[in-house]
Amino acid sequence: MLKHVENVQEFDQLIANDLTVVDFYADWCGPCKMLAPIYEDVAKEFQEINFLKVNVDHLFEIASRYRIASIPTILIFKEGKIVSSHVGYLEKSQLVGLIKANI
Repeated sequence: MLKHVENVQEFDQLIANDLTVVDFYADWCGPCKMLAPIYEDVAKEFQEINFLKVNVDHLFEIASRYRIASIPTILIFKEGKIVSSHVGYLEKSQLVGLIKANI
């Protein structure tokens, strides 16, 4: 499931259970635009995992909570806790490897 997060409450609810991959991005960010189709493609392959997108310009409170200083940033959560992170663009194989290492 790929979901664009609308608010803080929704984000907190969605990361509370299961494995969740979160892409912190902004519309003006070039590397974020390059990562977007890869992220969407990987989300289709791993349908049992929650994939979220958080626009740092719209949800600054969430970005601030996790000290997101550079984008794109990928955070992987298990039961609400960060288990892995990556800052910067990823090739598809790198993103898949990051996810598989945390399943």
